[in-house]
Amino acid sequence: MAKLYIVPTPIGNLDDITLRAVKVLREVDFVLAEDTRTTSFLLKHLGIEQKLRSHHKFNEHATVQMVAETIAAGHDAALVSDAGTPGISDPGFLLVRTCVEAGIEVETLPGATALIPALVQSGFPCDRFCFEGFLPQKKGRMKHLQSLRDEERTMIFYESPYRVVRCLEQFVECFGADREVSVSRELTKKFEQTVRGTLAEVLDHFRTHEPKGEFVLVVRGKSRRRPSEADGAESGAENDADDRGETLPNENDYE
Repeated sequence: MAKLYIVPTPIGNLDDITLRAVKVLREVDFVLAEDTRTTSFLLKHLGIEQKLRSHHKFNEHATVQMVAETIAAGHDAALVSDAGTPGISDPGFLLVRTCVEAGIEVETLPGATALIPALVQSGFPCDRFCFEGFLPQKKGRMKHLQSLRDEERTMIFYESPYRVVRCLEQFVECFGADREVSVSRELTKKFEQTVRGTLAEVLDHFRTHEPKGEFVLVVRGKSRRRPSEADGAESGAENDADDRGETLPNENDYE
């Protein structure tokens, strides 16, 4: 049976394409592209001639059923976005869901995405994090941010250069000026840059340096409250044991 392949593409540096991605793009029957002009440039760079079909947020609702039926009829397809992994702040979810519901196998290749490099190089905890993508541009934006006020996990956001200063101002309002943040822009490209510091410091930087490029903002989660003396020595001991993954003995253990 034919498959739908989800194929990540480079977020800037074209050398980040994988050998497996090249093989799939060359061998499928057709490629679904967010912007056929962008994908044509990539395929030309890779020396691949391929049939391209447009698949983006403005037409996906009207075309997913037809695409699924084409795959079910025996034609392999690859879905790509302009950059990164389809479905992550890009079209993809609707087609994947339609294919899964139709019993069509979906195979996702690992590859480029902006959020993981930005998270890892932030220096913040990576064991648990939440990806928030693009915040609502207007309605519900502050309400959503306020819901994250007590989030203890590292938080990752995408933002455009036109709204990054306003975004940082809203972060200060919700998380406090002293909360740490790492802002990466133009990842994998010639002018890649990461600015780290408190929200107040990074906001001041981008107020005086015009934001350019695509941005990933990584915000340290809220620190857990440390037990005070009023909590008692026993409570503190329990917390220490929890941090080490240990269980404190009780009197029954000695019987």
